Amino acid sequence: MGERCCAALVRLLVLQAAWALSGGQVRYSVPEEAKAGTVVGRLAQDLGLEAGEAEARRLRLVAQGRRASVEVSGASGALLVSSRLDREELCGKSAPCALRLEVLLERPLRVFHVQLEVTDINDNAPVFPAARKNLSIAELTTLPGSRFPLEGASDADIGANAQLTYTLSPSEHFSLDLQKLSDGNIETELVLTKSLDRETIPVHRLVLTATDGGRPSLTGTMELVISVEDANDNAPKFNQSVYQVQLPESAGVGTLVTRVNATDADEGINSEVTYGVTNFIPPSGKDVISINPNTGEIHLTAPLDFEEVKVFNFRIEAKDKGTPSLSGHCKVVLEVLDVNDNAPEVWVTSLSVPVAEDASVGTVVALLSVSDRDSGENGRVRCWVWPASPFGLEATFLGSYSLVLREALDRERVSEYEVEVRAEDGGAPALRARRGLRVPVSDVNDNAPLFAQAVYTVLARENNAAGAELARLWARDPDEAANGRVSYSVWDGGLGVGVGGAAGSSSSSGGMGWRPASSYVSVDAESGRLWALQPLDYEELQVLQFEVRAVDAGEPALSGNATVQLFVLDENDNAPALLPAAGSAAEAAAAALAGAGSESGTLWAWAAWGAPAGQVVAKIRAVDADSGYNAWLRYELCEPQGGKGPFRVGLYSGEVSTARALDEADGPRQRLLIVVRDHGEPARSATATLSVSLLEAAEAALAAGSSAASSSSAVSRSAAGAELGPGAASAATNVWLVVAICAVSSLFLLAVVLYGASRWAPRAAVLSGPGPTTLVCASEVGSWSYSQRHSRSLCVADGAAKSDLMVFSPNFPPPPPGPAAKDTQPEPSALLGTVSGNTLLNLIYFLLLLPLFNCALSSRCCEGGGYLTGA
Repeated sequence: MGERCCAALVRLLVLQAAWALSGGQVRYSVPEEAKAGTVVGRLAQDLGLEAGEAEARRLRLVAQGRRASVEVSGASGALLVSSRLDREELCGKSAPCALRLEVLLERPLRVFHVQLEVTDINDNAPVFPAARKNLSIAELTTLPGSRFPLEGASDADIGANAQLTYTLSPSEHFSLDLQKLSDGNIETELVLTKSLDRETIPVHRLVLTATDGGRPSLTGTMELVISVEDANDNAPKFNQSVYQVQLPESAGVGTLVTRVNATDADEGINSEVTYGVTNFIPPSGKDVISINPNTGEIHLTAPLDFEEVKVFNFRIEAKDKGTPSLSGHCKVVLEVLDVNDNAPEVWVTSLSVPVAEDASVGTVVALLSVSDRDSGENGRVRCWVWPASPFGLEATFLGSYSLVLREALDRERVSEYEVEVRAEDGGAPALRARRGLRVPVSDVNDNAPLFAQAVYTVLARENNAAGAELARLWARDPDEAANGRVSYSVWDGGLGVGVGGAAGSSSSSGGMGWRPASSYVSVDAESGRLWALQPLDYEELQVLQFEVRAVDAGEPALSGNATVQLFVLDENDNAPALLPAAGSAAEAAAAALAGAGSESGTLWAWAAWGAPAGQVVAKIRAVDADSGYNAWLRYELCEPQGGKGPFRVGLYSGEVSTARALDEADGPRQRLLIVVRDHGEPARSATATLSVSLLEAAEAALAAGSSAASSSSAVSRSAAGAELGPGAASAATNVWLVVAICAVSSLFLLAVVLYGASRWAPRAAVLSGPGPTTLVCASEVGSWSYSQRHSRSLCVADGAAKSDLMVFSPNFPPPPPGPAAKDTQPEPSALLGTVSGNTLLNLIYFLLLLPLFNCALSSRCCEGGGYLTGA
């Protein structure tokens, strides 16, 4: 008994499925120009056939009156493209282009309806009626502003691929005026912008280009040859500029559309007018009407079709027979009135929306009522729903249907369904109707916010205004309403920012310690706009890393995080700063030599007259708090107009040196203005004023000596903005060398006297013996240098300090061993008497050679570009 019930149930399900399949329709879409062999759809599978059943039951297309260009593969049961599909050839300008096919299936014999929609591609370029158009325009009498209608181009495509735009080649006499008509077409007119002169330019050649809206766009061109004719009188004028005509689409061939009339104020042959049509929109209107050239009567030459073209626009030209002939133009708008039967009507009696995302299969969404005012076969209606998934139609009773859910819904995949209920009557030809339903799906909070990036890298320039927007963060939540409403916040979560370094590091120099990221930035809770709470300072903070959290408003709330790395970019916001003067005695002495007119803030230096070119006088030092190119400094000397001064400054070293030998013509003082600039954009600068006093060599030496006597240490190079030059120091060296030569001469005389006394004095028993030679630097000999506290080192410009003078002091033998060393040590006079003759002779040789060493030393000080500086 149970097996019988199961078998009966299976048969019932098979019958219901077969009934639903026979009442349904399969719909496919294929682009035109698809290659032969392209698979349009799996027809056998969509019809519910098993593998191999399509070939066994001879699934095939039934031949139609019009070539379908598709075929059914016997092996796979797929619908294939068999030949070239040209939408324009199949459907013309009709949209959509739908081919209705019949599929035959044997054993048992079944007929299925398949609808194939051929979609348009941009395969047709705009085409003008003619490649060249000749126009004749009279000179002088044709005033600027005159309009000349042009024949527009046509495009066999539809939709955006047929939307045309026009451009005209550049001309100072003509422009193009475009007027969009109510039916979407564009009417082109050539406008005269400047009066023509035939004697100047007898013929104007322009190019009119039409471009469609496809991707890529295609173009078509038409050459306009405008002949300028001599002056004429009056052109024909129509009694109406626009003729509005309405005709039903059932009007027969030969029906009078309208009669246009134009008059000419001239007399004789110049007033005789002939009529013609110059422009057809759409181009198919050329086959619809004709005009009598003498009477202006317009008649139908082809039947009208409202479904194909609803409005025709014609340009009528009235031309006189004068020489040259003049023309007038008017527009005829023919509106086609529809003749309609009774199509089925679909009404929605009840609609339960939105449908919950977790609604169960079988839920009733809408109740529909279908009716047709016709009777018999014309009033018998069949209905179906498209697309077939996830909804279906169930018939409740005659004329009533229920739209039910047949599959589970997912709002994140499809949030809203556009369902169309279609109805078709049994007339010949059949009339159809459709009703669209919008079925939204309600949401369940099952998705957390997700940022577009896990890590955001943000670059911000320093000194930004407080409240400046730094970036926009966006987190996507596919849910809707409160479940998809995301709020943003900066999450500190124990994360600190090291001032002056990267995130998570501390700074000992800044003294500001750890600070939360929320003290620098904030994020708008609604828009995710990241903005600065305070101006950022690159010198304080270079990198800031923190996290931004996005939380939805669902129950329970879900959240997501993203890391933001904020890099502060350096701006050139710090000008170069000159290092402050140390207030040294050398600078004070230079200021004193300058006189009472010295100014505060001015750097001082001196140089001796006759100083050679390239001698360093001073050095300007500056620092810049920025980094990189913004902190790279260059030094420039502002020289007076019309000549070059005796000084120059190193571009990057800041050293002020002589550009040539100094002479008395340079004056007692040189005031230099030195500009220190960085390499930022825009560059910032600071100026330093250096006053250089030009002195005699003796005055420079006195100035150096006064500076050395009053100061406990020499001028430090790193603490002052300018260094004293070598000119005055070299002069001081020359003076002291002269004093040293005099002292040596005196010592030489004393040595001669002592030598003579030793020759006649009695010799002691103690003999002098050789001992280790002691090397003494000239700076350590008190007779030829200052004391150690005021000592000077001889330096040259290109090397370190050198000690070129050496003396060999006499060596005394050690005292004999014994308990009473003081008894064995001779007295100074006795010791002097025991000096051997060889030793005394060596001393005399040394005293004779010492002036030569002094002269050599003086020569090197003067010629080597050296200068004296504090040890």
